[in-house]
Amino acid sequence: MERFNIRSVIEGYTQGYFLMSEGDGEPIEWYYTNSRTLIPLDYRFRYPKSLQRVINQNRFEAKIDTAFEEVVAGCADRETTWISKELRSLYSNLHQAGWAHSFETWQGDQLAGGILGIAIRGVFIGESMFFKIPEGSKVAMVKLVDHLRTQDYSLFDAQLMNPHLERFGAFEIDDDSYQALLKQALTKSCNFIPISESVSTLSEIKKQTQ
Repeated sequence: MERFNIRSVIEGYTQGYFLMSEGDGEPIEWYYTNSRTLIPLDYRFRYPKSLQRVINQNRFEAKIDTAFEEVVAGCADRETTWISKELRSLYSNLHQAGWAHSFETWQGDQLAGGILGIAIRGVFIGESMFFKIPEGSKVAMVKLVDHLRTQDYSLFDAQLMNPHLERFGAFEIDDDSYQALLKQALTKSCNFIPISESVSTLSEIKKQTQ
């Protein structure tokens, strides 16, 4: 995995590439598409009224990075998966370096769903999502968009279109348009984990080690 050290991976993502594998035992490869799917962070973002009713019930709580490995495992737990064991290990390294994150929904003490992504300056790249409890990943998507807006992100890259993303107003753009938006978003300085939460977490760690 030498060719996929942290620096080279982040450099690849800032150029518009993303990583995938054909499965366990298969190599990780760079991929690039001539069109890109984006989740809108403006008025174009939408979702069904039935999902709003679920959100209004306050059954789910959003958290960041409290169960990263579980979210990666959930995203990979499919009959056919592109997240190989080697790629899972790479995501773990990216997480430890502060680049990869899990945006989670919880129902009580049970992980309901989550979104795996990579945050680079003003860009959030959604890698995969999953759910254990119905509506868990959908609520995660709505709350993640709210979070990205609050943190002043300008680009939510979902890579490839699928029917699930279309429900949220996802749209495709050509490569030239994508590169222009990517370049602009990379000039921003955004914090995926709010500063107040980072300070709080650090304080808790210090208490536990004293």
